[in-house]
Amino acid sequence: MDALYTAVATATHGREGRAVSSDGRLDLQLGIPKEMGGSGEGTNPEQLFAAGYSACFASALGLVGRAAKIDVSDAAVTAEVGIGKQGEGFGLAVTLRVELPESVDEATGRKLVEQAHQVCPYSNATRGNIPVDLVIE
Repeated sequence: MDALYTAVATATHGREGRAVSSDGRLDLQLGIPKEMGGSGEGTNPEQLFAAGYSACFASALGLVGRAAKIDVSDAAVTAEVGIGKQGEGFGLAVTLRVELPESVDEATGRKLVEQAHQVCPYSNATRGNIPVDLVIE
């Protein structure tokens, strides 16, 4: 693959440190969620992954919608990223909740969401590695 763009970010001190992008636009205090024994202060990696995946999937949905000449510009994608024990380490699971405009019928919506799942780089990166459930709402 020839990269069109490469994002660069550095994290220090793990989940209780700081994450900064090379251009300085992202500069976040990281924190462990209360559910995992932390204070809940700061952003956690799962939130960052959820934000990236939902934004990317929404863009992929827009791409396939435009190709099909179907307006999905008012769609919203919510990514739920769970983390839990998996064997000796930890694993992730994702649910993508896609809210489509009322003008899109159920069958067409399902087709567009499944096409977006084939196009989205996050979906392609996670396919076969973690469970990803697609829910159309």
